[in-house]
Amino acid sequence: MIVKRLVILGVGLIGGSLALAVRKTGVCQQVVGWGRSPGTLQRALDLQVVDAIEPNLAAAVRGADMVVVAIPPGAMQGMFQELAKYLAPDAIVTDVGSTKGSVVAAARMAFTTELAHFVPGHPIAGKENSGVEAADADLFQRKRVILTPIPETNPEALRRVRALWECCGAEVSEMEVEHHDTVLAATSHLPHLLAFTLVDALAHMDDSWEIFRYAAGGFRDFTRIASSDPVMWRDICLANRTELLTVLGRYNEGLTQVAAAIAAGDGTRLQAVFDHARKAREHFLQLEVTVQAPKNTSNRCF
Repeated sequence: MIVKRLVILGVGLIGGSLALAVRKTGVCQQVVGWGRSPGTLQRALDLQVVDAIEPNLAAAVRGADMVVVAIPPGAMQGMFQELAKYLAPDAIVTDVGSTKGSVVAAARMAFTTELAHFVPGHPIAGKENSGVEAADADLFQRKRVILTPIPETNPEALRRVRALWECCGAEVSEMEVEHHDTVLAATSHLPHLLAFTLVDALAHMDDSWEIFRYAAGGFRDFTRIASSDPVMWRDICLANRTELLTVLGRYNEGLTQVAAAIAAGDGTRLQAVFDHARKAREHFLQLEVTVQAPKNTSNRCF
């Protein structure tokens, strides 16, 4: 079964890439984009990211059998409250937020019977560039998507959301909400926080011009994600503050120990830290399995 009317709320990088991906596979009869910026919506239509645009939320979701919420985490609660007024009884709702605890809490406040058709999700994919202009139909190829169904989630709704992502070339797995936020705090949220903080600190130095002028490839690689959307990452940090503060505390402990080793001229300690880190990363790379993208055919997907 194909999705007859897929509505994407927020046609930025992730929402726009999803729209392009499902249009490429042909598994949706119509992909409709909604957003608060008329200019962004028109751009999405001009770039043929979506089939149609609708600036009115009620009109956009009318007749939709699946709605994907691709907006910053801080706006989720208000969006869910509005959606609850207009959704068809059997419409499936999913999201692409990087935090799941706050999203589920917002959904529980807004939805009642709609919770059965709510499937929280998070594609582990992105670029440092944001906006609909950066949308890429192949963004999710061989990337992981984590779904975090709640006890109320209907198995058929879960199956259809999983199938949609698999049609886009993603490997889909399931995880508990709390565990997702713990893992992502360490692997995604902390690295982004560090990159933003490092660039901001260096930019405030008196000789910042020369620092950035002579920055080598390693600096560019490490700080690339500091070009990400500041509003989105502000919301993510605040939404997952408990888990992020926990992992940030552990990082600070390690940084303090390294600083003490440098101050003491303790090369043995420094080398031990560096050796352990290198071996841990090499071990991780050896364990990492290349994701094999599923074939994108409507029969396989639905």
